[in-house]
Amino acid sequence: MDVYLTGTVFLDIVFTGLDSAPVRGTESWARGMGSSPGGVANMATALARLGLRTSLAAAFGDDHYGDYCWDALEQGEGIDLSPSRTVPGWHSPVTVSMAYEGERTMVSHGHEAPAEEQPAPGCPPRARAAVASLTPGVRAPWIARAAGHGTRVFADVGWDDTGAWDLAALPDLAHCEAFLPNAEEAMRYTGTDCPRAAAHALTEHVPLAVVTLGADGAYAVDRRTGETAEVPAIAVRALDPTGAGDVFVAGFVTGTLAGWPLADRLAFAGLTAALSVQEFGGSLSAPGWSEVAAWWREVRSLDGQDPAALSRYAFLGALLPDDPGHTARPWPLRRAVPTIGFRTPQ
Repeated sequence: MDVYLTGTVFLDIVFTGLDSAPVRGTESWARGMGSSPGGVANMATALARLGLRTSLAAAFGDDHYGDYCWDALEQGEGIDLSPSRTVPGWHSPVTVSMAYEGERTMVSHGHEAPAEEQPAPGCPPRARAAVASLTPGVRAPWIARAAGHGTRVFADVGWDDTGAWDLAALPDLAHCEAFLPNAEEAMRYTGTDCPRAAAHALTEHVPLAVVTLGADGAYAVDRRTGETAEVPAIAVRALDPTGAGDVFVAGFVTGTLAGWPLADRLAFAGLTAALSVQEFGGSLSAPGWSEVAAWWREVRSLDGQDPAALSRYAFLGALLPDDPGHTARPWPLRRAVPTIGFRTPQ
């Protein structure tokens, strides 16, 4: 495998086209709706669509939602689910996401799968890389084992509900090659007031720090080489930002495994994230190489482009064949639809 990851798969139901946040005591109508696998499925799908052989360990409910998510990931995206399992009598976690004004609000429901049914193996499969989501105060033994086998571990982190923001509460960070928090998380963990200073401070704990800056792009520091890079974001009209952070990480992992320069990795990660927010849903909004190639052809055909901005993505020219047919996947990319499946005629 190229990449291994584990986590919780949700069924995501996403409402878009809302003019504002829902108002208490009223009914809001959305102009768009999509359903897709969510949670860790966002990252797994983004990795697989970029051509990486991806293995996922997750619990799936034995309900229709679980069947749909399993089929969408295994059959639709070619993700290896051999470390995963279906848990009898356990219902799939669900998230409802409402996108408006470039942001989103989410409501989730679910229960932990029984401990004895948790699929994360004590000895993770061999993989070139792994993506781990760190939780303050929680140690995941598989991370140290994977790193001990030579797997390169890329870590992100969620909001610290404890309010401590103590890097010592992330013991698995010591086994990671790269840490990719957002600007607010990075500054809180380092006690700095500048995300770029935070990135440098984080390299005292991990070799490579990548801090996402929202609309300003991303900044990265590699302690081993002394290399720094900053790439601005691509301005797009966002339909749904769900999963964009996961797509960014997937793009960065892809470039790292390919041995690209740090700035190219940041640019590619930002591009894939920008392409993803123009589609419905988290996992099924992720772009593949066909979408990257289409964007590169289109952006070069438009008048008035800034040559310096275009040159930042010139490295794509060596990766994408001139014939668009060579970049197409064997099947069209699935996109989120209002229902989890249509009945087929008998």
